[in-house]
Amino acid sequence: MSELPEALDPFARLRAMTTARVALGRSGAGLPTAPLLAFQRDHALARDAVHAPFDPDVVAAGLADWPTITVASRAPDRGAYLRRPDLGRALDPIDAPRLAPGAFDLAIVIADGLSAPAVHAHAAPVALALRERLTGWRLAPVVLARLGRVALGDEIGVRLGTAMVLVLIGERPGLSAADSLGAYLTWAPAVGRRDSERNCVSNIRPPHGLSHLGAAHTITWLVRAARDRAMTGVGLKDESGGAGLALHPGAAAPTMSSPGN
Repeated sequence: MSELPEALDPFARLRAMTTARVALGRSGAGLPTAPLLAFQRDHALARDAVHAPFDPDVVAAGLADWPTITVASRAPDRGAYLRRPDLGRALDPIDAPRLAPGAFDLAIVIADGLSAPAVHAHAAPVALALRERLTGWRLAPVVLARLGRVALGDEIGVRLGTAMVLVLIGERPGLSAADSLGAYLTWAPAVGRRDSERNCVSNIRPPHGLSHLGAAHTITWLVRAARDRAMTGVGLKDESGGAGLALHPGAAAPTMSSPGN
């Protein structure tokens, strides 16, 4: 199928509703030039996102007056982090004494994961929107974690003595989303928690995914329900009703998935 004028293209309306690659057409045995260049561009963006350095100061500046603590995982550099996922799940012993225990209801950990650009763009607005909704909650200082994966939040949560931990982290980039943020909630964090014991809200990336306010709405419901039921994971389903999703036209809905970081 070769490229058609938009007025004659039966798939034009469908493509306008999604960022997925739909009916790209054909030029001989390959793709037309425009879709091919778009594919190469998005592939480059995804690769760049995976290797982009994390700047905790960028996130801290967006958090205004919220105290922060910067830590690192045991991964010595980005290459080791990508080759050895286990190193990204453990806290650097040098940073452990910086996490003083307290009577906290919730600790928020912001980690680069597999897309630092996603964290730079979306983590602070989501965290601030959550703070506005959790009036009266005892919130720990925000922990900014270099070269961190989802499970790093378990050890951080233990050291802070918090009832639950929320990890905001850059998700694995795809060919249509290099800047997607994920949120992973764990009740009673402990080293060795399974992925099935967490709840995840993913695809936080306005204007093409879940908005910051929509994410805060869903996460707030989950946080409150987790405290009421003393649990997270497969036994806790999102029953918020989606009233605050605030999805943009053509955006994909958020998923409740297992961690990919």
